[in-house]
Amino acid sequence: MGNTGTGRLVILLKRAYDPPAAADGPRVLVDRLWPRGVSRARLRIDAWLRDVAPTVELCTWFGHDPTRWEAFRRRYRAELKQRGALLRELGAYARRGRLTLVYGARDPDHNQAVVLREALGRVARSGSRPGAARRARP
Repeated sequence: MGNTGTGRLVILLKRAYDPPAAADGPRVLVDRLWPRGVSRARLRIDAWLRDVAPTVELCTWFGHDPTRWEAFRRRYRAELKQRGALLRELGAYARRGRLTLVYGARDPDHNQAVVLREALGRVARSGSRPGAARRARP
């Protein structure tokens, strides 16, 4: 699990297989697929934003290969430029005090949640106002 204060946003990163904590704040699943073997009750998410995840094609190409990490980051950031509303929605959760991005990947340093946290930091620094957050159901 990693965390960082991003401007005035506090964004935690946590694997779906790690237990939730009271200090997590809103928990948002940012994977396209539900984590294998984890029940909704155990995951305890506030929202599931499937569409903020990388495309299936990008995930397949990346294959969690650390040697492709920089290219993955660049390509995923390009995809996120088309998903500004979802970034603003995540920013709205973070502005409540803190946000936990939940992901299923094994590697805590090379996954989409890391890139999302970076992108949310840019949204915060640019002063963009997030749209109203809504609950997402699986």
